[in-house]
Amino acid sequence: MKEPMKGNGGFWEALRGGGTPRLGSMLGAPSAQQIAFVRSLTKGQRRPETLHIPLHQLKTAVFDLETTGFHYHYGDEIISFGAVKVDGNQPSGEEFYSLCKPACSIPERIVELTGITQEMVLEAPSLLQTLRDFMSFVDDRVLIAHGSAHDKAFLDVALWKTTKAHLGHRVLDTMMIAQKLEPERKLSSLDDWLRVYEVPLLRRHHALEDSRMTSGLWISMIEKLRERGIVTLGDLYVFLSKTQ
Repeated sequence: MKEPMKGNGGFWEALRGGGTPRLGSMLGAPSAQQIAFVRSLTKGQRRPETLHIPLHQLKTAVFDLETTGFHYHYGDEIISFGAVKVDGNQPSGEEFYSLCKPACSIPERIVELTGITQEMVLEAPSLLQTLRDFMSFVDDRVLIAHGSAHDKAFLDVALWKTTKAHLGHRVLDTMMIAQKLEPERKLSSLDDWLRVYEVPLLRRHHALEDSRMTSGLWISMIEKLRERGIVTLGDLYVFLSKTQ
């Protein structure tokens, strides 16, 4: 995991301490470079040349979030982050996991689903601190998640709430790719697609374990895509955009 850039003054000191920089300081001239650096962590590989990278060479970060519910606009929050780095079609061995302290309480149904209790997050890092560590870990890699709309929305809201930045990374969805490759199966859940691709089903609804399993699914898909003539990231985008 990379260390945050040093020498940025009070902003990063506030992040390390789990506090929130005052809005006035964020808007002032001395903070312009600090905010620019935070935003730089969210830009990801939007460079056009990334589209020409073969999938078997593409550097990705497969991630998953656990949250207090499905409705961020009603106050649900992130309670854990998990991610694994994949270099092309091989796991890099680098992993990230952290609980995150929410401002709201964790519903009993989420405790039963995830095993994360209110007591477990009492001493967990703040959202600001966890986001800093997570974004430093994924760096400028293409992000991958299963059913990514949920995770992407919560991550984007968290970034905006804490740093007034939006997620700029490219995000691929293994559910969308799997459904495009085999539309006749009519499947959506991670469990079902893991069985189809014969990826071992481990502990579910744990951010790191789900990331590990989804990375296995993604690696298996790379070969399936190659067999269809889908070699580069650009090829994949064209494939996903086709209506037939």
